[in-house]
Amino acid sequence: MTHSPVDPADLTAALIRCPSVTPEEGGALRLLEGLLEGAGFDCTRVDRTGISNLYARWGAKGAARSFGFNGHTDVVPLGDEAAWTMPPFGAEIKDGMMWGRGATDMKSGVAAFVAAAVDFVQQTPPDGAVILAITGDEEGDAQDGTVALLDWMAQQGEAMSVCLVGEPTSPNEMGEMIKIGRRGSLNAYLTVTGVQGHAAYPHRAVNPLPAMARLVDRLSAHVLDEGTDHFDPSTLAVVTIDTGNPATNVIPATVRATVNIRYNDAHSGSSLTDWLQGQLDAICAEMGVTGTLKVSNSGESFVTPPGEFSDMVVRAVEAETGRTPTLSTSGGTSDARFIKDHCPVVECGLVGRTMHQVDERVSVDQIHQLKAIYGRILRDYFA
Repeated sequence: MTHSPVDPADLTAALIRCPSVTPEEGGALRLLEGLLEGAGFDCTRVDRTGISNLYARWGAKGAARSFGFNGHTDVVPLGDEAAWTMPPFGAEIKDGMMWGRGATDMKSGVAAFVAAAVDFVQQTPPDGAVILAITGDEEGDAQDGTVALLDWMAQQGEAMSVCLVGEPTSPNEMGEMIKIGRRGSLNAYLTVTGVQGHAAYPHRAVNPLPAMARLVDRLSAHVLDEGTDHFDPSTLAVVTIDTGNPATNVIPATVRATVNIRYNDAHSGSSLTDWLQGQLDAICAEMGVTGTLKVSNSGESFVTPPGEFSDMVVRAVEAETGRTPTLSTSGGTSDARFIKDHCPVVECGLVGRTMHQVDERVSVDQIHQLKAIYGRILRDYFA
């Protein structure tokens, strides 16, 4: 029986029409599950604490070689829906672009790798396994999405030899960049406490605001590093300072600030926490205040050293786009930060210029191009 190729643009449109704003599944994973089961994939829903995830495998469990794709079908909220010029869940095509929430991030990437995987196993069944790990919890806290899939895989003895994450990776032009790592991301919640008092009698109070101002100035002025072999310099941004004080005649007792650090492999979450605590302790001693530090770390920095896997991805991108992609570790976090503990991981996807924006959109031609890239990678991997 002749297999009809899966149109990745049609599949992208069908996924966009599923209103899967985190944590809602919206029908997106059910749609993919039906398509993949029909193509001979063994599908398992790995749902945890109300979050929907899908694991699909073609080929034998425990195969000597298994190529994995990872992506997410959940999307961020619409923002001001009245500001959209096209229906956010309409998947309408205009000027060669498909419009809708998730068009770029990342229903097109999921559609491209699902279409490539289905066509590949139908047309040239490989000696090995093709695994798709698709989550509904990437845009949220991400603790019950890819993490849940990897936990379930470990329990079941399922494994990927390598994994490609289909996040958008190119800033402006298709094929200009792939990601071989990501910076770590740490949020530090700083509280400085003094003694409340009347603004006319500052000697009777201990004002925490000058102490916090001095602290954030020192943190902002500090050069964390000059960059490493695979990473740009780490960055620190003070993102908020709050007293909650509406009165002009009251010196407040407490002030809070939040700092976000995007860090490279010269640091760890632990080393940065120690540094922050030391800076806070020094200010408290100097200024006669007390302070507390709370830290949340959404993932350590990591890098997949350039080698056979990344070379294969580069060759496929070159062949389909005519561009040699830069190997980058820039940008925010992704679920690759979890997969890196399971197997080598590389990210390769579309241009991400409109992700999370009003009027998010994607080039229809690029969706087909991305499917071709993924199909070539699968053929080369199992060759």
